[in-house]
Amino acid sequence: MNPAPTALAHLVVIPVFPGVNALDVTGPAEVFTLAGQLLPPGRAGYEVRVLAERPGPVPTSSSIPLYAGESLRERPERPDTLLVPGRVDVGPDGPVPRVDAVVVQWLREVGPQAGRVASVCAGAHLTAAAGLLDGHRATTHWATAARLAADHPEVEVEADPIFVRSGRIWSSAGMTASLDLALALVAEDHGHDLALRVARIMVMYLQRPGSQSQFSVPLSQQAGTREDVGELRRWIGEHPDGDLSVPALASRLALSERHFARVFQTETGTTPGAFVEQTRLETARRLLERTDHLLEEVSRRSGFGSVETLHRVFRDRLGTSPGEYRRCFPAAR
Repeated sequence: MNPAPTALAHLVVIPVFPGVNALDVTGPAEVFTLAGQLLPPGRAGYEVRVLAERPGPVPTSSSIPLYAGESLRERPERPDTLLVPGRVDVGPDGPVPRVDAVVVQWLREVGPQAGRVASVCAGAHLTAAAGLLDGHRATTHWATAARLAADHPEVEVEADPIFVRSGRIWSSAGMTASLDLALALVAEDHGHDLALRVARIMVMYLQRPGSQSQFSVPLSQQAGTREDVGELRRWIGEHPDGDLSVPALASRLALSERHFARVFQTETGTTPGAFVEQTRLETARRLLERTDHLLEEVSRRSGFGSVETLHRVFRDRLGTSPGEYRRCFPAAR
């Protein structure tokens, strides 16, 4: 009797270029490789191939070279996953994505045939330049999202999520979000349990939902110049369950409500109400990630007051429920 045929490995192809961000390549590659090792006998894992304009060492943004085993000119068989890394140059005018013309042309030819296309960080600028994001939702590094939207108005850019799926097109935010993206791809291929096993072994902050914000409240707000407003922002973060109404906050700074609202928005770039909701949402997220508190207790401690309000804010801001969010972090408690 002939042995049963062995399933073909899932082919992941990663096109690289000089100066590419090394973590965009190596992070997902490690996730795919480990996932394959954890699969039971007889289940095909992943084959990861790195391609460049010419085979051999390819310098990265960190000066640690990658090795490309094949040339982009040597067309691989149809990739199951085409993973596109990126590079952001930081200059006096802010972050600028690097768009490699050779990779873009290759993506135009190979991308339409791939089973799915996933961009990492500024790799979204390459996939967009190749026309692969037209008509799709996508995200990228928060610092280059506005540029992506301006350069490619046919792409629906979402600056906040960690990763986004739009049909067969996936995209992720900057750098470490590539790991969350790769885990989500593994979960699609082999189930959520395998993705969680990979995350635990890699000592990762277990697979975050794609809708989770790229940055915390302190990181997402501009610095401001007024010390009293800065102190108030810190106080809000320490007392999310307190009276954080505009009259109460204005009173703490001895300002009229109208003047306070104007000063606060000038200093932070957002309204007092939006800042309070973001702060309370972040508090609730941390409680769900790190504790076993019932939703009633989470609602009280985070300042939302009721489970109904907690559900509404999670649905509106994260596109998920508190319970679904908590299930992403079972080993963190």
